[in-house]
Amino acid sequence: MKRQKLDVLYSDNDIVVVNKPSGLLSIPDRYDLTLPSVKTLVHDMFGASYPVHRLDRETSGVLVVALTPESHRVLNEQFERHSVRKTYVAIVAGIVDRDTVEIDIPIMPDPRRKGLMKPSARGKESKTIVRVIEKFRLATMVECDLITGRQHQIRVHCAAIGHPLLVDPDYGTSGAFMLSSIKRKFNLAKGQEERPIIDRLTLHAAKLTFVHPGTGQEITFTADAPKGFQATLQVLRKYAAPYASVFDAEFF
Repeated sequence: MKRQKLDVLYSDNDIVVVNKPSGLLSIPDRYDLTLPSVKTLVHDMFGASYPVHRLDRETSGVLVVALTPESHRVLNEQFERHSVRKTYVAIVAGIVDRDTVEIDIPIMPDPRRKGLMKPSARGKESKTIVRVIEKFRLATMVECDLITGRQHQIRVHCAAIGHPLLVDPDYGTSGAFMLSSIKRKFNLAKGQEERPIIDRLTLHAAKLTFVHPGTGQEITFTADAPKGFQATLQVLRKYAAPYASVFDAEFF
């Protein structure tokens, strides 16, 4: 099996910051320890690995790992105080009509669906700020500031306001985004099967800001969205751009 490589954005004696690819676990699987994870890969590369936070397996983006117990303690305290700033980009289904949406909906484990979450007044406090970046005819690109860090928070919150991720088989309606869903007169050659533009969560952890546990200085790390995410945006811009109003046209 081909050994997976990590995209290391930064490293020193205290921390390692990586751009986690979609499909890679943040920490080892409890049932199959042979599956690769950021924790094990960092340990193999740097000789130590103390995870501080996680990203869903299918979510890509910026992830910080401590290399010492002391750095782990300091970073954990920042996450617990919600002083770490976490910004995601997402492509959600439908047109978000407001430029900014503040979502304050408690969430809890869903007893009917193992491993998933649901909105509930009995759940833990959960806050997300959603800002519109770009609109299309059937989707919207948004930026999400994660104020709290609950499991599946952005996915649950976006679904709760009627705009689940464009691709999210658990909280949305689709496990893949196909060109045929938006392109008129889409045809395939005989015997060919359509391949999805993207078949992973349309969610990417784009920016992470925290205080360095060794220097005490605030630092920010960013990571561009991967190719599949970018390709989806290009297809939406080409085939699902908002209709121009007749009132915007110039008549001579």
